[in-house]
Amino acid sequence: MITAAASSRTVLIASAATGVRDRFVEALRQAGHRPLEAAQTSDLLGSVDTHRPAVDLLLLDLGLADGDGVSLVRRVRDHAGTLPIIVLSGSITSADEVRGLAALGVTGYVNEHLDAQQILPALAPHLFPDRFDRRSSRRVVLAIPVSYRFDTTIASALTLNLGKGGLAIRTMSTLAVSTEVHARFRLPGSDREIGADSRVVWSDRQVGMGLQFEQVDAGDQTAVDDYVDRHDQSDLDASRPE
Repeated sequence: MITAAASSRTVLIASAATGVRDRFVEALRQAGHRPLEAAQTSDLLGSVDTHRPAVDLLLLDLGLADGDGVSLVRRVRDHAGTLPIIVLSGSITSADEVRGLAALGVTGYVNEHLDAQQILPALAPHLFPDRFDRRSSRRVVLAIPVSYRFDTTIASALTLNLGKGGLAIRTMSTLAVSTEVHARFRLPGSDREIGADSRVVWSDRQVGMGLQFEQVDAGDQTAVDDYVDRHDQSDLDASRPE
């Protein structure tokens, strides 16, 4: 696990749920990071204005938006530009919202119900993106069939998005965070089947779940990297809900 012994980060936790804020604040503080709290939208925007650019990461509960999470993120962008934003996955209300968030550069999700000991490992790729290059790459909104095996069960679904270090799956039959999964899929226009030993890093029954690649054949990884690199920001903009 990477902790603040290497480098301290300032993290703003914006959630109306006191228990969620307390759990994340305690985990971050014990690791030597500097947590800030916001319980409502005015607190969130005020903290961003006051502490930016000191804030390294925002953990955001879209429930603060009163039903329009994309608009809330757009307001944060107006105040804080490219501040990295991680959304609490339980606050997502629809797949359309996921696509709208991707168009605004939000590609990270974390389960707000993580146990205390799971919080830092889940946040590490976002706290230290230079050490997790593949996970920090942007995501391409993409709906392709994917099959995944866990234990002795094989399931199938559609992807929500794809990055160099993982993918999101649209499913109501989600798995627990940290579950080991082997995923297989074909990229559009390719006959090559990609195989990736992965791990569930966020899970929400209203949306789906996110898989982080842990072991991928070099040729398969190159195919994924090339596909993501070929699809520029215009592809993401085109997916923004009207």
